[in-house]
Formats: sequence, structure tokens, C-alpha cells
Amino acid sequence: MEQTCVTQPISNSEISDAIRQATLEVFSTMLALEVAAGDTEIGATAGSTQSGVVALLGLAGEWVGTGSLSCDPPFACRMASQLLMAEYDVVNDDVLDAMAEVANMIIGNVKTALEEKLGAMGLSTPTVIYGRNFETRSVGNREWVIVPFTAGTDAMHVQISIAPNRNTRAVHLTPGFPITQSVSL
Repeated sequence: MEQTCVTQPISNSEISDAIRQATLEVFSTMLALEVAAGDTEIGATAGSTQSGVVALLGLAGEWVGTGSLSCDPPFACRMASQLLMAEYDVVNDDVLDAMAEVANMIIGNVKTALEEKLGAMGLSTPTVIYGRNFETRSVGNREWVIVPFTAGTDAMHVQISIAPNRNTRAVHLTPGFPITQSVSL
């Protein structure tokens, strides 16, 4: 069954609600950590010009954009320790992989919630960036819905930037699990 073009607008409040619900669910079920959501911000850029770890995922379909999770290195280590049930105190490959997985779960759950209104979307493989003095931007749609979260003294941001796809020949997707294609040789 082919998905029809969906052009319903979505409010920043609906995006914020999806971010909050997805983040709270992932943290309670997968990380056994309690986080508290702060007030939603709307901004032109995501991330900041300080040290940190950022995981980015692309969204594609009738609506396109980017989802992101960012935090300080100590919180990335804490999340990795909870997820992998091992102790991490410095950012290494395991911590970056754990950040990618946590972002994939959160942004994936947000995508699923938004699909009810926006139609089917694909989700890219996470890209994780670790360093200092950088800022992330999304070309095309400059507005981000940013929800800050805290867990004790640790802080992170989950953000989404999404807009209607201007490509009139957008691929039609089916909600749910991706359809795999086989190649005959």
C-alpha cells in the first residue's frame, strides 16, 4: 500500500511533547535513569560552542529534517555506563556507540509519534561528533525545537528540526519497519 502525500502542519508544541515522551521513556526503560524536562526553546541552531558529544540522525519522507541529542562528556559516559553495564569515565568508542544508540532510540520514538500526523519517515544511521568549540546547523530549516533535560547535575538537549519536503518526487514510505530489498545475482 502506497502512502499518500501528507502536508498537515505540525506545531512546535506537538514536536516538544513527542521529544519529552520519547526521552522519558528511553531513560526510564533502557537506562534506569530519571530525567526532568525543562522548558522548550525554539532556536536557530542546535548545540553550542563548548565541549560536548552530539549524535545526529536524519529524517526523510514527505517531511525532512534532523534529530539530535547533545550533552557534556561526563553525561555521555554516565549514559554509556548505564546502557552497557560497565564503568566509563572517559569518552571512547563504546561511549560514542552508546550515545548513537540512545539517540537512535529517542529520535526513532519521536519519528514514530510524528508519523501519525506527518506520514511515514525514514531514519538515518546516527552520526556522533565529539570535540570542542563546534556548532551544529541544519540547512533548509533553521528552526529547532529544543528540549533540555537534567539528571541530577548532568544536562542534555534533545532537538528536532523538521519541515515539509520541497522535493516533489519524494520517495513514498510505509510506516513501521523498513522494507529490505534483495539483490539477485
